[in-house]
Amino acid sequence: MEKENKHKKEVINWIKIIIITIIISLVAKNYVFERIHINGYSMMPTLNNNDSVLIEKLSLLTNNFKRGQIIIFDSENKNHDVLIKRIIGVEGDEIELIKGKVYLNGKILKEPYLEKNIITDGGTFLNQKKKIKIEKGFVFLLGDNRVNSKDSRYFGPINIKSIKGHIILKIFPLGQIKLLF
Repeated sequence: MEKENKHKKEVINWIKIIIITIIISLVAKNYVFERIHINGYSMMPTLNNNDSVLIEKLSLLTNNFKRGQIIIFDSENKNHDVLIKRIIGVEGDEIELIKGKVYLNGKILKEPYLEKNIITDGGTFLNQKKKIKIEKGFVFLLGDNRVNSKDSRYFGPINIKSIKGHIILKIFPLGQIKLLF
């Protein structure tokens, strides 16, 4: 009888551990970290099609986003596609395109993550020599692969409430692991 009770207690303890582990995993995935798979070419050469990255979601609580961060966000199109872009401008910044270069607050933006001699053409929202100021609660986004990226040049700044996470680590392919924040 004593052996049977000991066995039941051990089974109950294991069930508790499994349930607690599942709860912690779900909380972490939904509110702290998540692994996502890159589908597309708009962030090349920084991120390639089929790469895997780790995003953090804690910054969603503070809405403290910075220039240079790579984020994922709800496109708010009919399919609610999740897109990935780099924050170029934050609240109060002025963005302008002049002769294929991005100007941030009147100065050429240094973009070491881009391939050499990349030209940033205008889109339907932001054309060459047009200046925009980023409103409170919004960010201006560009893809690193400017030739193959539909970004804020086309759809304008996005509301920070659309942001779903901030990429902090490229985790696959294994030989190319690197921090991205």
